[in-house]
Amino acid sequence: MKEHLASYLRPLQVLLVLITLSISSQSCKQEIKEVVTEPEVTIEKPDYFLLRPEVEKAYGYSHAVKIGNEIKISGAVSMDDQGNPTAVGDLEQQMKNCYSDLEKVLKHYGCTFDDVVVENVFTTNMPLFLELSGYRNSIYTKQFPTGSWLGVKELALPEFMIEIELEVHKPE
Repeated sequence: MKEHLASYLRPLQVLLVLITLSISSQSCKQEIKEVVTEPEVTIEKPDYFLLRPEVEKAYGYSHAVKIGNEIKISGAVSMDDQGNPTAVGDLEQQMKNCYSDLEKVLKHYGCTFDDVVVENVFTTNMPLFLELSGYRNSIYTKQFPTGSWLGVKELALPEFMIEIELEVHKPE
């Protein structure tokens, strides 16, 4: 009799397991549907800034581009508003002129040199730049950014002795 009863119970047990699994898998699928949501995607439009529009259009570049909290600033050189080199032969004054232009771009975006995270310096006279690099202590008063100093054979015009580019993180 026990064997006969067991033969009837076995299929019932299998059926109960299948029903339980079916219900469990449906409830899992249901939970997944409720948990999964579409991510919000915000697309930032680049904001371009021209410090000297005529010069920059003639040479084909923008002085700065801001996307979100990040700002990339093209290398500043010592030039006047018509694009003519200034302080020819004077690396120290050219460096000061570069930082002056960079400060104008930073101010346009409501930033200061404290917001700079990368500074790359290109110079045609590395030994002299190293002698004059202490001037940067008056620019970066809280901390220095990361960056590279590169000695190069030449810059865009032969009169340019230094070019400084920046990357900035603008706090919200």
